[in-house]
Amino acid sequence: MLPKSDWEKLIPHAGTMCLLDAVLGWDQRTIHATSAGHARVDNPLRGEHGLHAVHLAEYGAQAMAVHGALLARARGDEQVRPGMLVSLREVQLFEEYVDRLDGKLDVHGECLYADDGGAQYAFRVEHRGRLLASGRAAVIHPAR
Repeated sequence: MLPKSDWEKLIPHAGTMCLLDAVLGWDQRTIHATSAGHARVDNPLRGEHGLHAVHLAEYGAQAMAVHGALLARARGDEQVRPGMLVSLREVQLFEEYVDRLDGKLDVHGECLYADDGGAQYAFRVEHRGRLLASGRAAVIHPAR
């Protein structure tokens, strides 16, 4: 397990906008992270009625960012390249609001394709083994 203190400086998300709490496991292709922040009253994505499941795509995108940063660090890259989320596809939501769910969310990402220009990932977010959201996301790395 990698606590947030191990990787949080590698990604641009800071403060309460850093939604993930820990990385339970990762390898060249996948990442499994957890978060209990969905239930926090100060969650920056929370609206008037609570945290809508559509925001779970951001949890998936942050798992992508952490995975890319961990891969870069493992390669010895001293500076992680910034990325910009440009596409969400095939997003499916299986719950409307998720802030009332107790415990932690499991956030899974799988790298489908990556090169110097960007990456595509599949993501899914689960609660106690029940699928809450899934989809694909693409990120590009702006030219240096």
